[in-house]
Amino acid sequence: MYFAALLARTEDGWEASDTELDDVETLTDLTDLARDASVDEDTVLVYIEQEDAWFGVVRVDGEEDPRIYVSDASAAARSSYGEILLTDELLGREPGAGDEIAALEELVDLDGTEDGEPEVSEDAAVGGRADPAADDDVSPLDAVPPGPLGDLALLADFGLAEKELLTLRTDALGEITDALGAAEVMESVR
Repeated sequence: MYFAALLARTEDGWEASDTELDDVETLTDLTDLARDASVDEDTVLVYIEQEDAWFGVVRVDGEEDPRIYVSDASAAARSSYGEILLTDELLGREPGAGDEIAALEELVDLDGTEDGEPEVSEDAAVGGRADPAADDDVSPLDAVPPGPLGDLALLADFGLAEKELLTLRTDALGEITDALGAAEVMESVR
């Protein structure tokens, strides 16, 4: 189960609203959604959580690039909404590198076997036991690190230090909105 909310900063404090992500397919879509909620191009936070698995915060300040924090990147990678947040830049990849490798693998048989020939690990070919990891179809480009990933200083100017952000778990939204002074407005939409 997912929950998503927008927190838009105004001169009178924070305005909160829950939001549907059905039409959001990319980080650009999510950023546009945040900018539409912005008052005078002030800060908007998008909070997304998958119950007991991970949460993510996207900060949009006017026309600046969005800043992202994900509490558990490997858990988020298994989620359609999490995949939106795990950009090539956040993962330390060249933009589009994963797409290029996948396209090349489709065009050329990079595993060294002929079409229709079963893959055999080197150990199995010599008569030894096959290494189970050798048969996994995981590219280093597809690997997502476990644990937190992203901009740890994302909320530091609002009173939530990097160390505190790293310790957030099950009631992350509550602790974030407490730090922002927006707990009451968020409780009205949750």
